Amino acid sequence: MVFKKVVGLVMGCFGLSKQPTRPAPCAENSGSLQIDEIVCNSPRIRLSDGRFLAYRERGVPKNESNYRVIVVHGFGSSKEMNFMATQELLDELSIYLLLFDRAGYGESDPNPKRSLKSEAFDIEELADKLQLGSKFYVVGVSLGCYPAWSCLNCIPNRLAGISLVVPYINYKWPSLPADLTKDDYRRGLSRWMYIVACYAPGLLHWWLTQKLFPSSTVLDRNPAFFSNKDLEVLKNTPGYQLLSQNKLRERSVFDSLRRDFMVAFGKWDFDPMDLHNPYAEMESSVHIWQGYEDKVVPFQLQRYVWNKLPWIRYHEVPDGGHLLVYDSAVCEAILRSLLVGEDFPLYRPQ
Repeated sequence: MVFKKVVGLVMGCFGLSKQPTRPAPCAENSGSLQIDEIVCNSPRIRLSDGRFLAYRERGVPKNESNYRVIVVHGFGSSKEMNFMATQELLDELSIYLLLFDRAGYGESDPNPKRSLKSEAFDIEELADKLQLGSKFYVVGVSLGCYPAWSCLNCIPNRLAGISLVVPYINYKWPSLPADLTKDDYRRGLSRWMYIVACYAPGLLHWWLTQKLFPSSTVLDRNPAFFSNKDLEVLKNTPGYQLLSQNKLRERSVFDSLRRDFMVAFGKWDFDPMDLHNPYAEMESSVHIWQGYEDKVVPFQLQRYVWNKLPWIRYHEVPDGGHLLVYDSAVCEAILRSLLVGEDFPLYRPQ
C-alpha cells in the first residue's frame, strides 16, 4: 500500500496522469521496438553524438522574428504540449517559438548518458543547428526547469533571457533549510521514488505496467494535488495520457523516464543558490513564475529561492496552480515580461 501511494502520487505529480497535451505523431513499425525503425513525421536535427532531436515551430518565420524562444517541456510531456501563447501575441511581438522533444521523449532519441550538462548542451546544439543566433531565450516548465537551471550554469553567455515556470524543487539542494522542508511530505515522496528508481527499476516497471491494481491514474483530478484553477483546466481540456501503460511497456520509454527523474532528483554538481547574475549589474532577464495555489511545488520554497537570488524577477499568480502554461493570459504575461520587460502588478507577490 505504501509503495502504491508513493509511486502513484509522485508519478502523477510530474506527468503520468492525464494532462492537456497532444500525442506525438510517431508510429512504430509492427513487430519491432527498435529506435531506428520508428517512423517520424516531425523535423529532426542530428546532434554531434549521433542522436536525433525532434522539434516543432510556432509563431512567425525564424528569419522574420524579433525574438527566438525555446520552450523546454516537463516530465511525461513533449513538444506537443499546449503552451497557450496566442498567434496574435506571437505575431504582435514577432516571436519565433521552438518546442522540442527532450532526449527519450516523443520522436527524439534517448540519451543513456543523460545529465544536467547534456540537457543544457542539447539545447545549445539545437539552437546552433537551427541557426537561432548567438543568443536566444529559454522557457522551462515544471521538471523541464532543471535543463533551464543547467543552462544558467553551463551556457549563460548564450541566454538572452530565461523564464522558469512552476519550477520543481530538488530537495537535495544543500542550501535548502531543514526548517522549511522537514515537514514537507513531497520531500519524502521524492526520496522514496528516487530510491525505488535507483534500486528497484524492475519492480517499478512492473508496477506501472501491471493491470491488477490502479497505479499511474491515482492522481487523476485529485484536489489534493490540483488547485481549483488546475481542475478547471483538466475539465475543459481534452486529456491525453501521453505515457499509457502500453507505451511504458516499451523498456526504452520507461528507461528514458527513469533517467530523467534520477537526474532531476539526484545530487547535482552545482547548487542553484550559488549562481550569479549572468547579466549586467542591477539588471536581470531571469524570471520565476509560480502559482500561489500550486500544490505540487509550494510557493514558500520558490520565495526562498527568490530571496537567496534577489536578482531573479519573481512573479506569483494569486489563483494559479501548477498548470500555469494552460492559461493564455499568464502565458502572454510570461512572454511580455521576458521579452520586452513589461511589469504586471497583478503578479507581484503579496
